[in-house]
Amino acid sequence: MENNYLKTVEAWLNGNFDEQTKEEIRRMQREDPVGLEDAFYRSLEFGTGGLRGIMGVGTNRMNKYTVGMATQGLANYIKKHCSGELCVCVSYDCRNNSRDFAKITADVLSANGINVYLFDDLRPTPEMSYSVRKKKAIAGVMVTASHNPKEYNGYKVSWSDGGQITSPVDKDIVAEVAAITDPSMVKFVPDAGQKAGFIEMMGAEMDKSYLDDILSLMLSPGSVSRQQDKIKFVYTPLHGCGVRLVPEALDRLGIKHVLHVPEQDVNDGNFPTVASPNPEEPSALKMAIEVADREGADIVLASDPDADRLGIAVRDNEGRMVLFNGNQTASLMTYYVLNRWKELGRLDGKQYIVKTIVTTELMRAIAESFGVEVYNVLTGFKFIAAVVKANEGKKTFICGGEESYGFNVGEFVRDKDAPVSCCTLAECACWAADQGLTLYQLMEKIYKEYGYYREGLVSLVRKGKAGVEEIAAIMTDLRNNPPKDLAGSPVVKVIDYNEPEKTGLPKSNVLQFFSEAGDVVSVRPSGTEPKIKFYFGAHGDDANAKIETLKAQFAR
Repeated sequence: MENNYLKTVEAWLNGNFDEQTKEEIRRMQREDPVGLEDAFYRSLEFGTGGLRGIMGVGTNRMNKYTVGMATQGLANYIKKHCSGELCVCVSYDCRNNSRDFAKITADVLSANGINVYLFDDLRPTPEMSYSVRKKKAIAGVMVTASHNPKEYNGYKVSWSDGGQITSPVDKDIVAEVAAITDPSMVKFVPDAGQKAGFIEMMGAEMDKSYLDDILSLMLSPGSVSRQQDKIKFVYTPLHGCGVRLVPEALDRLGIKHVLHVPEQDVNDGNFPTVASPNPEEPSALKMAIEVADREGADIVLASDPDADRLGIAVRDNEGRMVLFNGNQTASLMTYYVLNRWKELGRLDGKQYIVKTIVTTELMRAIAESFGVEVYNVLTGFKFIAAVVKANEGKKTFICGGEESYGFNVGEFVRDKDAPVSCCTLAECACWAADQGLTLYQLMEKIYKEYGYYREGLVSLVRKGKAGVEEIAAIMTDLRNNPPKDLAGSPVVKVIDYNEPEKTGLPKSNVLQFFSEAGDVVSVRPSGTEPKIKFYFGAHGDDANAKIETLKAQFAR
């Protein structure tokens, strides 16, 4: 391996690379040989969701050359398999180098004769998804590393429906990208005599269309009108691109009191005010909660850097700010939206919601109580989008969510959507206030109606070759010797997602165990990290105690 990576280093030093890149390689040779090896010992993998990695020089880093190579592979796939006037929408978030990577993406697509609609400034991932369908594009590219640390950037590909690529397109694009083995194979500029595709900027007009469609999904204008002066919100984009659209969306909805965290309204890829720009992390909401306490606000909304995930905090019955997890937020919005659909007479048996297999069963219980069909899909919002695509024109998608803070309403966007979630949550708060309830009390009401649900997650990290073998051994043992009980309740059903002929879903290395008491344990090795994840879901008054018992039973 050492000889291979050193040969690659020499190829970069002697090849057609810019001098700044070569100088950084020389510096690493002198000062950071370990870092140099990590930067060149392999090529950054283009997976089924695209690229994601640390920024820097080298084949194992996000840089203009690896972005160019990924784009060339995407362009080759499009030209081989698609016909007509081909175009791709490109957007980017606040991360360092995102604008440059988006421009390189647009240039390479254009050099390959593919037209590009490029956002004139940073925009949320869901607006990129929306623009793909609005522009009738064949694909979309979002330059983002979502909520990863500041050292990372990424490259996420969506297909013509606006959803992230799924099988078989994902694997075929991966193969085309893998075939681009050197930056010299990339068309950064058109070949002599070749007609380039146009690069057209888009911005305010798409913003207006997107916001118009978001607001067309809202269900309770009367409640908003009655409560708009009584409820105070704090919103933070965590330095991300949500600041461009979420405040405007809430204002157009009619929400009058939206306070800000000024330091976090600043787009900054270094995320200077947070340890992690992830709304799943309690520390990320710390400054927003401080504003809420100082100003007497009722609800905190926080979106991640590319504005597809939403985290919230609400006042409990003692007036303290408490965080809701992704399962609670998704259940709360599902309950609200389905209630309003019923009250408005819209439910006719042709509607459905979608949840992922590791997301709370409370969403299922809520939907089934309204006679609404529930689809259970593999982990990842792209599988929710795939169900929406498959049902287009036959059934109506109401909403869908996942435990990792992603939610969406309606069919305009085929990805998780923080702007629409913020509006839905704000409207839900007004609807609850009409009934004399806070969001915390509404959640209590839901638990009283459907029983108490509690979820937990444990990730066991097992590094290196031995770790890979240990994780495989854990899965093999659970398949051959499934547990007989969960927290003392007999196991009544086992689902092995390695058996697509039985599940009706794509093959996936996931196991689920269901108990007679309604509890569930899902076991899933990570596809990108050296870890195995245990998802626990318990139901009943003793759910908290059962979660701790399940953790001790499985995550040893």
